[in-house]
Amino acid sequence: MTDFACINHYGPHDIIIPMKVLEEIDKHKKRQDSVGANARSIIREFDSLREKGSLQTGVSLGPNRGTLVVAHHISDDLPSDFNNADADHIIMTSAVTAGKRFPERDVILVSRDINMRVMADSIGLKSEDYIENKILSVQSELYGGYSQKSIADSLIDRVYSTGCLNLLEDNSPGYPNESIMLMSDLNEKKTALCRKRNNKYCHVNNDINKRGVWGLKPRNKEQVFALDLLMDPTLPLVTLVGKAGCGKTLLAIAAGIAQTISDPFRPELDAPYKKLVISRPVQPMGKDIGYLPGTMEEKMHPWLMPIQDNLQYILGNDKATLEEYIDKGIIEIEALTYIRGRSISNAYIIIDEAQNLSLHEIKTILTRVGEGTKIVLTGDVEQIDNIYVDETSNGLVHIVENFKEYDLAGHITLQKGERSPLATLSSKIL
Repeated sequence: MTDFACINHYGPHDIIIPMKVLEEIDKHKKRQDSVGANARSIIREFDSLREKGSLQTGVSLGPNRGTLVVAHHISDDLPSDFNNADADHIIMTSAVTAGKRFPERDVILVSRDINMRVMADSIGLKSEDYIENKILSVQSELYGGYSQKSIADSLIDRVYSTGCLNLLEDNSPGYPNESIMLMSDLNEKKTALCRKRNNKYCHVNNDINKRGVWGLKPRNKEQVFALDLLMDPTLPLVTLVGKAGCGKTLLAIAAGIAQTISDPFRPELDAPYKKLVISRPVQPMGKDIGYLPGTMEEKMHPWLMPIQDNLQYILGNDKATLEEYIDKGIIEIEALTYIRGRSISNAYIIIDEAQNLSLHEIKTILTRVGEGTKIVLTGDVEQIDNIYVDETSNGLVHIVENFKEYDLAGHITLQKGERSPLATLSSKIL
């Protein structure tokens, strides 16, 4: 349900698809989300295989691949405590039947259902998770976008005087746009916050550190790095990851407003974007919001309340001003359900809670980005509501890992909670 091409990812191994799996897929084919799209796509895959041979006796999947066969379970093989009315039990029984039919071969049940894997083990079946769409082994391996390095004291002075420093010969090249804190080898408190750009350490704009954006000043070095990425018009893609209360959404919105509407606190800044487009997944993504009364903005209101809170905080709780910007089209509330087919140009896009998107969904969003547009993805990979993705396979971690080697993307993981002492303590101890 998360990867319709999964049958092509098993190499030379043969694949047995229980008939019950086809019935389960059929139940989801009319869904108007990525799960429904995958269901329809895999049905078309099976239909194309059917034209090449018999699914009952087995169809070759191609060179260096095995065969695929659709199998019926035999009720006589039903383990005790199982019943013929449960889909999971029927699927596991099909695996038991295959084991009896091919005693000389390993039969492995592959499922993303954790409880099914537990039950399979309890009846002596080998089972594995589907890991093809997992880009990380564990969440802690996620690229953080930040590093530290100790250098000669004189080089710290050079960074402040010239603004840049060539990468040191003994230093690992790292990744483009990686944020780094350079520390003096004589005094650890003497530091310079930089970003790797064009094979140099470039000092972070000091105005961002001291004056902030739209009156919002960073409270820690990660927030300084985040604003540096957010305010750089040469970076069309920025990802911010962090726990609740670290400021990722607030920083993204402040930077977006400052670059869309003239910043009254810093009138010298340009506003390179014509509008600010903000959205977050309606969980599950693609669920029709038409059953709710009112305009699209009114229907999206319950889902976008956290964003509305941040907007009103930045604009000084002036609800009339916010509504005026929305009426003029300067701030646009977008439903991800209807983003397919759009081409959004000269805009600053914020997708909040992006950890709830699958790779397919987030690819759909990124391919909507037109000329002169910047897109910011924010999320907490430890708070996932989408049952079809986890902390190692969601679309946000795919974007962070796949784009870290490219000049057009920047990432930072925010570490410290700044919402309130209570929120920070709760995040740590609960």
